Amino acid sequence: MSHEGIRFASKEESAQVEQPLPRIAMTPEKVRVLLTEGKGLEIDWQDGHRSAWSFAWLRDGCPCATCVEERKNEGRKAGQPRPKGVELLPMYKPPARPASAHAVGRYALQFKWEDGHSGGIYSWEYLRRHCLCQECSFAAAETSGPAN
Repeated sequence: MSHEGIRFASKEESAQVEQPLPRIAMTPEKVRVLLTEGKGLEIDWQDGHRSAWSFAWLRDGCPCATCVEERKNEGRKAGQPRPKGVELLPMYKPPARPASAHAVGRYALQFKWEDGHSGGIYSWEYLRRHCLCQECSFAAAETSGPAN
């Protein structure tokens, strides 16, 4: 029996496997896309938690395969912007804003960004796992160690 292509995970890699979230933690009670204000996305979850993301974070954290691969190759985490290049005359870059947002079934949101990108489907689970609140950031640091 051949074992080519099989790779065994180390203890560290096994510890990084995400634990399942309870359904109530991934079910939104209220979703607000603050498009007119240009602020971002706010979600009140059924378990009483509240999350918020700026449009800049959402664009830099796009979960589409192309963006995920690009971040992986550049060593960036979801929501982390690209490093700014050293330019003699830096060009103005408008802030990330969606042209529109719509629900995808009962499980996600999809944005059509003003830069033309629209491939990312932001599932409720993805958003909850990437909550930026102090409580969630602290819990993530406790389980994975300090952020680098």
